[in-house]
Amino acid sequence: MSDLCCNRIPLACSRRDMLRLAACGFGSIAFAAMAARASGVSAMTGGDDDDTATNPLAAKKPHFAPTAKRIIFLCMAGAPSHIDTFDYKPELALNDGTVFRGNSKLLASPWKFKQSGKSGLWISDLFPNLQKQADNMCLLRGMKAEIPAHAQASIQLHTGSFQFVRPSMGAWALYGLGTENENLPGFIAINPRGDNGGAQLYGSGFLPASYQATPVRIGGGRNAGSGDAIPHISNDRLGVNMQREQLDLVQRLNKERLKREQSDAQLEGVIESYELAFRMQAEVPDLVSFDNEDKKTLEMYGVGAQPTDSFARQCLLARRFAEQGVRFIEVSHGGWDTHRNLRTELEKQCGEIDQPIAALLADLKQRGMLDETLVLWGGEFGRTPYAQNGDGRDHNAKGFTMWMAGGGVKGGMSFGSTDEIGAEAVDGVMDIHDLHATMLHIAGLDHERLTYKHAGRNFRLTDVKGKVNTAILRA
Repeated sequence: MSDLCCNRIPLACSRRDMLRLAACGFGSIAFAAMAARASGVSAMTGGDDDDTATNPLAAKKPHFAPTAKRIIFLCMAGAPSHIDTFDYKPELALNDGTVFRGNSKLLASPWKFKQSGKSGLWISDLFPNLQKQADNMCLLRGMKAEIPAHAQASIQLHTGSFQFVRPSMGAWALYGLGTENENLPGFIAINPRGDNGGAQLYGSGFLPASYQATPVRIGGGRNAGSGDAIPHISNDRLGVNMQREQLDLVQRLNKERLKREQSDAQLEGVIESYELAFRMQAEVPDLVSFDNEDKKTLEMYGVGAQPTDSFARQCLLARRFAEQGVRFIEVSHGGWDTHRNLRTELEKQCGEIDQPIAALLADLKQRGMLDETLVLWGGEFGRTPYAQNGDGRDHNAKGFTMWMAGGGVKGGMSFGSTDEIGAEAVDGVMDIHDLHATMLHIAGLDHERLTYKHAGRNFRLTDVKGKVNTAILRA
Protein backbone atom coordinates (compact mmCIF):
# COMPACT_ATOMS: atom_id res chain seq x y z
CA MET A 1 0.00 0.00 0.00
CA SER A 2 1.30 3.41 -0.89
CA ASP A 3 2.42 5.68 1.93
CA LEU A 4 0.48 8.44 0.20
CA CYS A 5 -2.82 6.81 1.12
CA CYS A 6 -4.37 8.82 3.95
CA ASN A 7 -7.43 6.65 4.41
CA ARG A 8 -5.88 4.21 6.89
CA ILE A 9 -4.89 4.03 10.55
CA PRO A 10 -1.17 4.61 11.20
CA LEU A 11 0.74 1.42 12.03
CA ALA A 12 2.12 2.96 15.21
CA CYS A 13 -0.88 3.12 17.48
CA SER A 14 -0.77 3.44 21.26
CA ARG A 15 -3.10 1.49 23.53
CA ARG A 16 -4.91 4.74 24.40
CA ASP A 17 -5.36 5.61 20.71
CA MET A 18 -6.66 2.12 19.98
CA LEU A 19 -9.24 2.33 22.78
CA ARG A 20 -10.29 5.81 21.64
CA LEU A 21 -10.74 4.75 18.01
CA ALA A 22 -12.65 1.59 18.99
CA ALA A 23 -14.99 3.54 21.26
CA CYS A 24 -15.73 6.08 18.54
CA GLY A 25 -16.28 3.36 15.97
CA PHE A 26 -18.71 1.44 18.18
CA GLY A 27 -20.56 4.67 18.98
CA SER A 28 -20.96 5.46 15.29
CA ILE A 29 -22.19 1.92 14.53
CA ALA A 30 -24.64 2.06 17.44
CA PHE A 31 -25.95 5.41 16.29
CA ALA A 32 -26.54 4.15 12.73
CA ALA A 33 -28.56 1.24 14.13
CA MET A 34 -30.52 3.56 16.42
CA ALA A 35 -31.34 5.90 13.56
CA ALA A 36 -32.45 3.05 11.33
CA ARG A 37 -34.74 1.62 14.03
CA ALA A 38 -36.23 5.00 14.86
CA SER A 39 -36.88 6.31 11.37
CA GLY A 40 -36.93 3.30 9.09
CA VAL A 41 -34.28 4.91 6.89
CA SER A 42 -30.58 5.53 7.14
CA ALA A 43 -29.26 9.01 7.75
CA MET A 44 -27.12 10.17 4.85
CA THR A 45 -24.44 12.77 4.80
CA GLY A 46 -24.76 15.53 2.27
CA GLY A 47 -23.23 18.85 1.40
CA ASP A 48 -24.62 21.53 3.67
CA ASP A 49 -23.24 24.95 4.37
CA ASP A 50 -25.15 25.48 7.61
CA ASP A 51 -22.88 26.73 10.37
CA THR A 52 -24.91 25.06 13.14
CA ALA A 53 -23.45 21.58 12.55
CA THR A 54 -22.18 21.38 16.12
CA ASN A 55 -25.76 21.86 17.34
CA PRO A 56 -28.16 20.99 14.52
CA LEU A 57 -31.22 21.78 16.66
CA ALA A 58 -30.16 25.34 17.56
CA ALA A 59 -32.75 28.01 16.73
CA LYS A 60 -32.16 29.58 13.31
CA LYS A 61 -33.33 32.79 11.73
CA PRO A 62 -36.23 32.35 9.28
CA HIS A 63 -35.97 33.71 5.75
CA PHE A 64 -38.51 36.42 6.62
CA ALA A 65 -40.82 37.36 9.48
CA PRO A 66 -43.10 34.38 10.19
CA THR A 67 -46.77 34.56 11.13
CA ALA A 68 -46.50 31.27 13.03
CA LYS A 69 -43.75 30.09 15.37
CA ARG A 70 -44.97 26.50 15.42
CA ILE A 71 -47.20 24.05 13.56
CA ILE A 72 -49.69 21.50 14.90
CA PHE A 73 -50.80 18.98 12.27
CA LEU A 74 -53.97 17.06 13.12
CA CYS A 75 -53.64 14.08 10.79
CA MET A 76 -56.85 12.19 10.06
CA ALA A 77 -55.50 8.92 8.66
CA GLY A 78 -57.79 7.06 6.28
CA ALA A 79 -59.27 10.04 4.40
CA PRO A 80 -62.33 11.79 5.92
CA SER A 81 -65.35 12.32 3.70
CA HIS A 82 -65.30 16.00 2.76
CA ILE A 83 -68.91 16.00 1.51
CA ASP A 84 -70.15 14.85 4.92
CA THR A 85 -68.03 17.24 6.99
CA PHE A 86 -66.89 20.57 5.51
CA ASP A 87 -68.02 20.64 1.84
CA TYR A 88 -71.75 21.41 1.66
CA LYS A 89 -73.34 20.04 -1.53
CA PRO A 90 -77.10 20.74 -1.81
CA GLU A 91 -77.05 19.48 -5.42
CA LEU A 92 -75.91 16.09 -4.18
CA ALA A 93 -78.96 15.92 -1.92
CA LEU A 94 -81.26 16.79 -4.82
CA ASN A 95 -79.74 14.00 -6.94
CA ASP A 96 -79.60 11.32 -4.25
CA GLY A 97 -79.91 7.87 -5.83
CA THR A 98 -79.13 9.04 -9.37
CA VAL A 99 -76.89 6.74 -11.38
CA PHE A 100 -73.45 8.34 -11.60
CA ARG A 101 -71.00 5.95 -13.23
CA GLY A 102 -71.85 2.42 -14.27
CA ASN A 103 -73.99 1.02 -11.49
CA SER A 104 -72.84 3.57 -8.89
CA LYS A 105 -75.47 5.85 -7.41
CA LEU A 106 -75.02 9.25 -5.83
CA LEU A 107 -75.33 9.26 -2.06
CA ALA A 108 -76.54 12.40 -0.28
CA SER A 109 -74.94 13.22 3.04
CA PRO A 110 -77.00 11.76 5.91
CA TRP A 111 -76.15 14.83 7.98
CA LYS A 112 -77.36 18.39 7.77
CA PHE A 113 -75.11 21.39 7.33
CA LYS A 114 -75.60 24.82 8.82
CA GLN A 115 -73.99 28.18 8.47
CA SER A 116 -71.79 28.78 11.46
CA GLY A 117 -70.27 31.80 13.16
CA LYS A 118 -70.46 35.37 11.94
CA SER A 119 -68.78 34.24 8.72
CA GLY A 120 -71.56 31.77 7.92
CA LEU A 121 -69.26 28.89 6.97
CA TRP A 122 -71.17 25.73 6.10
CA ILE A 123 -70.13 22.98 8.54
CA SER A 124 -71.77 19.61 9.11
CA ASP A 125 -73.74 18.83 12.26
CA LEU A 126 -71.16 16.12 12.88
CA PHE A 127 -69.07 18.96 14.36
CA PRO A 128 -71.31 20.95 16.74
CA ASN A 129 -68.30 22.19 18.72
CA LEU A 130 -66.19 23.10 15.69
CA GLN A 131 -69.16 25.03 14.31
CA LYS A 132 -68.52 27.45 17.18
CA GLN A 133 -64.94 27.89 15.95
CA ALA A 134 -65.93 28.67 12.35
CA ASP A 135 -64.61 32.22 12.48
CA ASN A 136 -61.12 30.90 13.29
CA MET A 137 -61.08 28.37 10.44
CA CYS A 138 -60.05 28.64 6.80
CA LEU A 139 -61.57 25.80 4.77
CA LEU A 140 -59.44 24.70 1.80
CA ARG A 141 -62.15 23.10 -0.31
CA GLY A 142 -60.16 22.76 -3.54
CA MET A 143 -57.53 20.29 -2.38
CA LYS A 144 -56.38 17.46 -4.65
CA ALA A 145 -53.86 14.63 -4.43
CA GLU A 146 -52.11 12.58 -7.10
CA ILE A 147 -53.09 9.03 -6.24
CA PRO A 148 -56.12 7.50 -4.42
CA ALA A 149 -54.14 4.88 -2.48
CA HIS A 150 -53.63 5.29 1.26
CA ALA A 151 -49.94 4.46 1.63
CA GLN A 152 -48.72 6.49 -1.35
CA ALA A 153 -51.00 9.46 -0.65
CA SER A 154 -50.06 9.50 3.05
CA ILE A 155 -46.37 9.48 2.20
CA GLN A 156 -46.83 12.30 -0.30
CA LEU A 157 -48.86 14.34 2.18
CA HIS A 158 -46.04 14.05 4.70
CA THR A 159 -42.95 14.17 2.45
CA GLY A 160 -44.00 15.66 -0.89
CA SER A 161 -43.22 12.46 -2.84
CA PHE A 162 -44.77 9.00 -2.91
CA GLN A 163 -42.06 7.57 -5.18
CA PHE A 164 -38.87 8.18 -3.19
CA VAL A 165 -37.77 8.31 0.44
CA ARG A 166 -37.82 11.98 1.39
CA PRO A 167 -37.71 13.95 4.67
CA SER A 168 -41.08 14.59 6.28
CA MET A 169 -42.48 18.11 6.46
CA GLY A 170 -41.84 18.18 10.22
CA ALA A 171 -38.17 17.34 9.61
CA TRP A 172 -37.92 20.11 7.01
CA ALA A 173 -39.46 22.63 9.43
CA LEU A 174 -37.03 21.65 12.18
CA TYR A 175 -34.08 21.73 9.76
CA GLY A 176 -35.05 25.23 8.63
CA LEU A 177 -35.89 26.74 12.01
CA GLY A 178 -34.35 24.67 14.79
CA THR A 179 -36.05 24.46 18.18
CA GLU A 180 -36.79 27.03 20.88
CA ASN A 181 -36.36 24.58 23.77
CA GLU A 182 -33.03 22.80 24.11
CA ASN A 183 -34.51 20.30 26.59
CA LEU A 184 -37.17 18.94 24.20
CA PRO A 185 -37.17 17.58 20.65
CA GLY A 186 -38.15 20.08 17.99
CA PHE A 187 -40.38 17.61 16.12
CA ILE A 188 -42.78 15.38 18.05
CA ALA A 189 -45.27 12.81 16.75
CA ILE A 190 -47.96 11.99 19.33
CA ASN A 191 -49.22 8.42 18.95
CA PRO A 192 -47.67 8.00 15.48
CA ARG A 193 -49.28 5.39 13.27
CA GLY A 194 -47.35 2.42 11.91
CA ASP A 195 -49.47 1.84 8.79
CA ASN A 196 -49.67 3.50 5.37
CA GLY A 197 -46.09 4.73 5.31
CA GLY A 198 -45.13 4.08 8.90
CA ALA A 199 -41.92 5.66 10.13
CA GLN A 200 -41.32 7.30 6.75
CA LEU A 201 -44.11 9.76 7.62
CA TYR A 202 -42.04 11.09 10.52
CA GLY A 203 -38.51 10.35 9.30
CA SER A 204 -35.67 12.61 8.29
CA GLY A 205 -34.91 10.90 4.97
CA PHE A 206 -31.56 12.17 3.73
CA LEU A 207 -31.48 14.96 6.33
CA PRO A 208 -29.38 14.24 9.43
CA ALA A 209 -31.17 11.91 11.85
CA SER A 210 -31.45 14.68 14.48
CA TYR A 211 -34.35 16.13 12.47
CA GLN A 212 -36.61 13.07 12.60
CA ALA A 213 -39.62 13.00 14.93
CA THR A 214 -39.50 11.80 18.51
CA PRO A 215 -42.54 9.57 19.11
CA VAL A 216 -44.60 10.24 22.23
CA ARG A 217 -47.21 7.64 23.14
CA ILE A 218 -50.09 8.52 25.42
CA GLY A 219 -53.22 6.47 26.02
CA GLY A 220 -56.56 7.04 27.69
CA GLY A 221 -57.99 6.06 31.04
CA ARG A 222 -56.81 6.52 34.63
CA ASN A 223 -53.12 5.94 33.95
CA ALA A 224 -52.88 8.05 30.82
CA GLY A 225 -50.06 10.56 30.82
CA SER A 226 -47.88 8.50 33.12
CA GLY A 227 -45.28 5.86 32.38
CA ASP A 228 -42.87 5.64 29.48
CA ALA A 229 -44.35 8.23 27.10
CA ILE A 230 -40.94 8.62 25.47
CA PRO A 231 -39.19 5.24 25.78
CA HIS A 232 -35.63 4.77 27.01
CA ILE A 233 -34.80 8.31 28.15
CA SER A 234 -34.66 7.40 31.85
CA ASN A 235 -31.80 5.48 33.39
CA ASP A 236 -32.76 3.25 36.32
CA ARG A 237 -29.19 2.13 36.99
CA LEU A 238 -27.24 5.39 37.09
CA GLY A 239 -27.95 8.64 38.87
CA VAL A 240 -27.75 12.07 37.25
CA ASN A 241 -24.17 12.75 38.34
CA MET A 242 -22.91 9.38 37.14
CA GLN A 243 -24.73 9.79 33.81
CA ARG A 244 -23.12 13.19 33.39
CA GLU A 245 -19.66 11.75 34.01
CA GLN A 246 -20.33 8.94 31.55
CA LEU A 247 -21.56 11.36 28.90
CA ASP A 248 -18.58 13.67 29.42
CA LEU A 249 -16.22 10.76 28.80
CA VAL A 250 -18.04 9.72 25.61
CA GLN A 251 -18.15 13.34 24.44
CA ARG A 252 -14.40 13.79 24.94
CA LEU A 253 -13.70 10.64 22.91
CA ASN A 254 -16.10 11.67 20.17
CA LYS A 255 -14.81 15.22 19.96
CA GLU A 256 -11.25 13.98 19.69
CA ARG A 257 -12.28 11.98 16.66
CA LEU A 258 -14.15 14.95 15.21
CA LYS A 259 -10.98 17.02 15.41
CA ARG A 260 -9.27 14.45 13.22
CA GLU A 261 -12.18 13.72 10.87
CA GLN A 262 -13.23 17.41 10.59
CA SER A 263 -16.82 16.41 9.83
CA ASP A 264 -18.90 13.32 10.67
CA ALA A 265 -22.67 13.83 10.54
CA GLN A 266 -23.44 10.51 12.24
CA LEU A 267 -21.06 11.20 15.09
CA GLU A 268 -22.41 14.72 15.55
CA GLY A 269 -25.90 13.22 15.57
CA VAL A 270 -25.13 10.72 18.30
CA ILE A 271 -23.50 13.41 20.44
CA GLU A 272 -26.60 15.57 20.21
CA SER A 273 -29.00 12.64 20.75
CA TYR A 274 -27.28 11.59 23.98
CA GLU A 275 -27.22 15.14 25.30
CA LEU A 276 -30.87 15.73 24.42
CA ALA A 277 -31.98 12.47 26.04
CA PHE A 278 -30.07 13.44 29.20
CA ARG A 279 -31.79 16.84 29.35
CA MET A 280 -35.23 15.42 28.56
CA GLN A 281 -35.22 13.27 31.71
CA ALA A 282 -35.90 16.35 33.84
CA GLU A 283 -38.58 17.99 31.68
CA VAL A 284 -40.65 15.26 30.01
CA PRO A 285 -42.26 13.52 33.04
CA ASP A 286 -43.93 16.72 34.28
CA LEU A 287 -44.89 17.74 30.78
CA VAL A 288 -46.81 14.55 29.93
CA SER A 289 -48.55 14.45 33.32
CA PHE A 290 -51.85 16.31 33.67
CA ASP A 291 -51.79 16.32 37.49
CA ASN A 292 -51.29 20.08 37.61
CA GLU A 293 -53.66 20.88 34.76
CA ASP A 294 -56.73 22.94 35.62
CA LYS A 295 -59.88 20.79 36.04
CA LYS A 296 -61.89 23.19 33.89
CA THR A 297 -59.38 22.78 31.07
CA LEU A 298 -59.51 18.99 31.30
CA GLU A 299 -63.29 19.08 31.04
CA MET A 300 -63.15 21.52 28.12
CA TYR A 301 -61.01 19.10 26.12
CA GLY A 302 -63.05 16.04 27.16
CA VAL A 303 -60.32 14.37 29.21
CA GLY A 304 -61.82 11.60 31.34
CA ALA A 305 -65.03 11.42 29.31
CA GLN A 306 -66.05 9.14 26.48
CA PRO A 307 -65.67 9.03 23.54
CA THR A 308 -63.24 11.96 23.69
CA ASP A 309 -60.71 10.94 26.36
CA SER A 310 -57.93 9.47 24.22
CA PHE A 311 -57.83 12.15 21.53
CA ALA A 312 -58.44 14.90 24.09
CA ARG A 313 -55.24 13.92 25.87
CA GLN A 314 -53.32 14.11 22.61
CA CYS A 315 -54.66 17.58 21.79
CA LEU A 316 -53.96 18.88 25.29
CA LEU A 317 -50.44 17.45 25.16
CA ALA A 318 -49.95 19.15 21.78
CA ARG A 319 -50.82 22.49 23.38
CA ARG A 320 -48.37 21.84 26.23
CA PHE A 321 -45.57 20.98 23.80
CA ALA A 322 -46.40 24.09 21.76
CA GLU A 323 -46.12 26.22 24.90
CA GLN A 324 -42.64 24.80 25.50
CA GLY A 325 -41.31 25.78 22.07
CA VAL A 326 -41.62 22.50 20.14
CA ARG A 327 -41.52 23.52 16.48
CA PHE A 328 -43.69 20.83 14.78
CA ILE A 329 -46.23 18.58 16.52
CA GLU A 330 -48.26 15.91 14.75
CA VAL A 331 -51.34 14.34 16.33
CA SER A 332 -52.81 11.27 14.63
CA HIS A 333 -56.33 9.86 14.55
CA GLY A 334 -57.23 6.86 12.39
CA GLY A 335 -60.31 4.99 11.28
CA TRP A 336 -61.57 7.32 8.52
CA ASP A 337 -61.57 4.72 5.72
CA THR A 338 -65.36 4.45 5.46
CA HIS A 339 -65.99 2.06 2.56
CA ARG A 340 -69.05 0.81 4.44
CA ASN A 341 -71.12 1.70 7.52
CA LEU A 342 -70.65 5.40 6.79
CA ARG A 343 -73.42 6.51 9.11
CA THR A 344 -72.11 4.74 12.19
CA GLU A 345 -68.35 4.94 11.52
CA LEU A 346 -68.13 8.60 10.51
CA GLU A 347 -70.31 9.68 13.39
CA LYS A 348 -68.05 7.73 15.76
CA GLN A 349 -64.84 9.28 14.40
CA CYS A 350 -66.20 12.83 14.47
CA GLY A 351 -67.55 12.32 17.97
CA GLU A 352 -64.06 11.46 19.18
CA ILE A 353 -62.34 14.54 17.76
CA ASP A 354 -64.91 17.36 17.63
CA GLN A 355 -64.74 18.56 21.24
CA PRO A 356 -60.95 18.12 21.67
CA ILE A 357 -60.09 20.05 18.49
CA ALA A 358 -62.55 22.85 19.27
CA ALA A 359 -61.03 23.05 22.75
CA LEU A 360 -57.52 23.17 21.32
CA LEU A 361 -58.40 26.17 19.14
CA ALA A 362 -60.21 27.92 22.01
CA ASP A 363 -57.40 27.17 24.46
CA LEU A 364 -54.69 28.45 22.13
CA LYS A 365 -56.71 31.60 21.51
CA GLN A 366 -57.37 32.40 25.17
CA ARG A 367 -53.66 31.96 25.90
CA GLY A 368 -52.71 34.33 23.08
CA MET A 369 -51.05 31.51 21.14
CA LEU A 370 -53.40 30.92 18.20
CA ASP A 371 -52.08 33.84 16.16
CA GLU A 372 -48.58 32.37 16.31
CA THR A 373 -49.58 28.71 15.92
CA LEU A 374 -50.65 27.18 12.61
CA VAL A 375 -53.18 24.37 13.11
CA LEU A 376 -53.60 22.14 10.05
CA TRP A 377 -56.36 19.48 9.81
CA GLY A 378 -56.92 16.84 7.15
CA GLY A 379 -56.24 13.45 5.65
CA GLU A 380 -54.53 12.08 2.56
CA PHE A 381 -57.56 12.53 0.23
CA GLY A 382 -61.36 12.60 0.30
CA ARG A 383 -64.29 10.31 -0.56
CA THR A 384 -66.58 9.84 -3.55
CA PRO A 385 -70.05 11.38 -3.89
CA TYR A 386 -71.39 7.99 -4.98
CA ALA A 387 -72.12 5.08 -2.69
CA GLN A 388 -69.98 2.02 -2.17
CA ASN A 389 -71.35 -1.12 -0.52
CA GLY A 390 -74.68 0.64 -0.14
CA ASP A 391 -73.62 2.76 2.86
CA GLY A 392 -70.04 3.84 2.26
CA ARG A 393 -67.82 5.95 0.03
CA ASP A 394 -64.75 5.05 -2.05
CA HIS A 395 -61.41 6.90 -2.29
CA ASN A 396 -61.32 10.24 -4.08
CA ALA A 397 -58.05 12.10 -4.70
CA LYS A 398 -59.53 14.54 -7.24
CA GLY A 399 -61.11 16.84 -4.68
CA PHE A 400 -61.36 17.15 -0.89
CA THR A 401 -61.13 19.55 2.04
CA MET A 402 -58.45 20.40 4.56
CA TRP A 403 -58.50 23.40 6.89
CA MET A 404 -56.11 25.75 8.63
CA ALA A 405 -56.52 27.97 11.67
CA GLY A 406 -54.33 30.57 13.38
CA GLY A 407 -50.84 31.49 12.24
CA GLY A 408 -51.82 34.54 10.19
CA VAL A 409 -54.44 32.64 8.16
CA LYS A 410 -57.75 34.39 7.48
CA GLY A 411 -60.46 32.96 9.72
CA GLY A 412 -64.08 32.42 8.68
CA MET A 413 -63.03 31.86 5.09
CA SER A 414 -63.65 29.24 2.45
CA PHE A 415 -61.12 29.01 -0.37
CA GLY A 416 -61.56 26.90 -3.49
CA SER A 417 -64.33 24.49 -4.34
CA THR A 418 -65.21 21.14 -5.83
CA ASP A 419 -67.88 20.69 -8.49
CA GLU A 420 -71.58 20.68 -7.59
CA ILE A 421 -71.53 17.12 -6.26
CA GLY A 422 -68.03 17.18 -4.68
CA ALA A 423 -66.35 14.84 -7.15
CA GLU A 424 -63.47 17.04 -8.33
CA ALA A 425 -61.70 20.28 -7.37
CA VAL A 426 -62.55 22.95 -9.96
CA ASP A 427 -61.72 26.31 -8.41
CA GLY A 428 -58.89 27.55 -6.20
CA VAL A 429 -57.21 24.19 -6.67
CA MET A 430 -54.34 23.40 -4.28
CA ASP A 431 -52.17 20.32 -4.54
CA ILE A 432 -49.90 18.94 -1.83
CA HIS A 433 -46.90 20.99 -3.05
CA ASP A 434 -48.98 24.18 -2.76
CA LEU A 435 -50.02 23.16 0.75
CA HIS A 436 -46.40 22.62 1.78
CA ALA A 437 -45.22 25.88 0.18
CA THR A 438 -47.94 27.81 2.03
CA MET A 439 -47.23 26.07 5.33
CA LEU A 440 -43.50 26.85 5.12
CA HIS A 441 -44.24 30.46 4.13
CA ILE A 442 -46.39 30.88 7.24
CA ALA A 443 -43.42 29.61 9.29
CA GLY A 444 -41.14 32.22 7.67
CA LEU A 445 -39.45 29.86 5.20
CA ASP A 446 -39.15 30.29 1.44
CA HIS A 447 -39.83 26.80 0.07
CA GLU A 448 -37.51 27.43 -2.88
CA ARG A 449 -34.62 28.43 -0.60
CA LEU A 450 -35.07 25.71 2.01
CA THR A 451 -32.82 23.13 0.37
CA TYR A 452 -30.42 20.35 1.31
CA LYS A 453 -27.69 19.06 -0.95
CA HIS A 454 -27.93 15.31 -1.46
CA ALA A 455 -26.68 13.01 -4.23
CA GLY A 456 -25.17 15.94 -6.09
CA ARG A 457 -28.12 18.33 -6.18
CA ASN A 458 -30.25 20.51 -3.93
CA PHE A 459 -33.53 18.98 -2.79
CA ARG A 460 -36.50 20.68 -1.19
CA LEU A 461 -39.86 19.66 0.32
CA THR A 462 -41.79 20.96 -2.71
CA ASP A 463 -39.48 19.32 -5.29
CA VAL A 464 -39.64 21.71 -8.29
CA LYS A 465 -43.26 22.73 -7.74
CA GLY A 466 -45.44 24.50 -5.20
CA LYS A 467 -47.06 27.92 -5.04
CA VAL A 468 -47.79 29.90 -1.89
CA ASN A 469 -51.50 30.65 -1.50
CA THR A 470 -51.34 34.27 -0.43
CA ALA A 471 -55.12 34.69 -0.79
CA ILE A 472 -55.75 32.92 2.53
CA LEU A 473 -53.17 34.95 4.49
CA ARG A 474 -53.89 38.09 6.48
CA ALA A 475 -52.11 41.17 5.21
